[in-house]
This record gives sequence, structure tokens and C-alpha cells, in this order.
Amino acid sequence: MTTPTIPPVGDIPGAPAGGRPAAGRARGGWARAVLLRLTTSVLLLWSAVTVSFGLLHLTPGSVEDSLVGMESVSPEVRAEIVAAYGLDRSLIEQYGSYLGRLLRGDLGHSYQLHESVASAIGSRLGASLSLAVASMALALLVALSLAVLTARRARWLRSLSSGVELLGVSVPAFWVGILLLTVFSFELGWFPAFGGDGLTGLVLPAVAVAVSMTALLSQVLREGLELALDQPFVLTARSRGMSELAVRLRHALRHALLPVVTLAGWMFGALISSLVVIEQVFNRDGVGRLVLNAVASKDMPIVTGVVLLTAAVYIGINVLLDLLYPIIDPRLRGAS
Repeated sequence: MTTPTIPPVGDIPGAPAGGRPAAGRARGGWARAVLLRLTTSVLLLWSAVTVSFGLLHLTPGSVEDSLVGMESVSPEVRAEIVAAYGLDRSLIEQYGSYLGRLLRGDLGHSYQLHESVASAIGSRLGASLSLAVASMALALLVALSLAVLTARRARWLRSLSSGVELLGVSVPAFWVGILLLTVFSFELGWFPAFGGDGLTGLVLPAVAVAVSMTALLSQVLREGLELALDQPFVLTARSRGMSELAVRLRHALRHALLPVVTLAGWMFGALISSLVVIEQVFNRDGVGRLVLNAVASKDMPIVTGVVLLTAAVYIGINVLLDLLYPIIDPRLRGAS
């Protein structure tokens, strides 16, 4: 997920100097780009499943113990359980069997929850998705406001903003969550402490996740805005009598958005790691909490299912960003 390089006008496929051959090269380049995207997407999914499969089998403990749990069973019953789940076969055979089921669209059956992986993830996806979208929207809104208000302003104001951002990046999300719970739930009673449904139950966990993202995004966006505000087109806009806020929002912001969009896309894909902690702190029944329990109990189908979901989200975000780049900067149209 990298910000694309803007080529010179003469190097853009389909430029007028090339005529019909140039258009043919552009179509060929587009086909190669699509083929490359499909190939890398499949390789990414396969790598994610393979790595998670190997890591789970390398961790201490056995899947048989997880299946049997605390119950005392006879060796015959234990052997039946192992055979029923195919655990008596070699690791290569188990791996091949799992890949075969994935190709048929079967994510498997949870060892601990006794339901299909698709059902287990699907029933918890809404809670995690709402938290991720709310956190990202809050982070983008606050970062945009901070960057626009502080870029090329007085030194003390930028120093104060940078200090707050450094603090936001440094503090871990779970500590922010505990602090928010202590103040706004236990002391003031404004928000539910654990597992609240609806908007009131979403506010505190969304703020806890958004703090570090806001700090990073505002730093990157302010730097981009300050570079853009030094460009000649800004002086031209000001000479036409445009207000300072309008110059920043209508001209400078577009030039500073590309790295921010790339960073925001990466952050959204990486949110699953933050949700594991925050959903545990706020007792939210989401995908992060599901995968945490699955790793602890070696529930391999659930873990690989969540890994597949995360990889698919990354791929989807990459495709979305590829579509957004030319909209944000028209010079990129036809460049890739």
C-alpha cells in the first residue's frame, strides 16, 4: 500500500503523442496491472493461511487437549475425537485438506464454539465493523481539524499540537480505555462501563482506538499542508482575495491528502490488533475478542478464518485506494 509516483506527462500511457499504439499499450498495461493484482491477492491469502497454520501448530499444547477440555475421557473416546477431526493424519495432510476446503468455500467448524466459522465470525463482525468505522471516522475528523488549524500557524501552537500528538502516539490503547472507563463510566456515569449496545456503548471504545490514529494522521497531514502552502498556486489563490481557510480547504488540502489516505488505509487494515485489546477492555463481543479466545484454545479454524478476513480487508482497501488516488489527484489518471 504505497502512494503512487506521479509520472511526467510525456510518460503517461495513452498520451496524445502515441496515438492508437499508445492506446493499445495502455490497454495492455491495464490488463497486466489487473493480472498482477489478482496474482498478488491470491499469494497474500495463501501466505496468510499458511503462516497462521504453521504458527498455531508450533505453539505449546495440542489441539486434542483443547477439544477434550477439562473432561476426563477414556483413551478410546479420545482416539475417536482425534480421528473425527482428522488430527491423526500428518501435518501435510491436514494442511492439504484445509486448503481444499477453503477452495470449496468451506471455512470449517469451530472446535470450541461448535458452530461454523462463517457463522461465528458473521455474528460478531457487526460489533467490530461499527467500532472500526467509528474510530477511523473520528480519527480523520479530528486529525483534519487539527492539521488545518495549526499548519503554518504560530510556533507555540504547532509545538503544543506536536506535543499532544506525541503523547497520543506514546500511550497504549488499553491504558486510554481504562482511563476513559474510570472517568466517564465509574466516576461520572455518562457511558455504560461494559458491553453497552448502541451509540452510547460505542463512544468510549471508539475514542480509545482513535487516539493514536489521530496523532499519526494529524502529523502527516500538517506536514503535507505546510509543504503545499509554500507552493505558487497558494499565492495566486490568496492574491484573488480567497480567505485563508478556503485556500487551505480548497487548494492545499488536496495536495496533502495522498499520504494521509494511504496511511489511513493501512491503519484500517491493522485495526484488528487494536480491537483485540479494546474489545477485551470494554467486554465487547466482537471479532477481536473471538480471535483472542481462539488463539488461547488453539481453535485453528477460527484463527485462520479471521486471518483470511483480515487479508481480504487489506486487499479490498488496496483496491479502493487505487480507485481513490486518481480522484484525489487527476494527474494520476491513466498513470497505472
